[in-house]
Amino acid sequence: MSTVSDPSRTVLLLNGPNLNLLGTRDPAQYGTTTLEEVERRVTSLGRELGVEVVCAQSNSEGALVDRIHEARGWAGVVLNPGAYAHYGIALRDAIDAVEAPVVEMHISNVYAREEFRHTSVTAPVAAGYVAGCGVFGYELALRAVLRRDAERREAAGGAQTG
Repeated sequence: MSTVSDPSRTVLLLNGPNLNLLGTRDPAQYGTTTLEEVERRVTSLGRELGVEVVCAQSNSEGALVDRIHEARGWAGVVLNPGAYAHYGIALRDAIDAVEAPVVEMHISNVYAREEFRHTSVTAPVAAGYVAGCGVFGYELALRAVLRRDAERREAAGGAQTG
């Protein structure tokens, strides 16, 4: 379990299967930026925006579910579920079970790819969705998570969002 200084000002950046291979796997589709570089960029943007970003990646759906459960009470989750978006029912249920906003993101435009990628079982329970913006989509998703968290806190009674 991650120890964070202030859960309400912490965002989980969570990457699913095969994303550990960013930068070398199918560069024509995913680019040459590595996952480590993505994590550095998002962590840096998080500091600029006043939040801590905790990064994690797993090829196992169960491990992703566990990490989402850890983010209960956090500001939110930026999630690239990879292929689990298309059939990860346990992942979908985890997203639905936590009150933290989850923004699903994909590097590629999944709608311009194979038809099986056009359906996401996780998107209907996500607070937002970003796709097709390359690795810049992670930064957009972080901003979206923070916006959704602010909206959620305001709706819950105007709690300060920092």
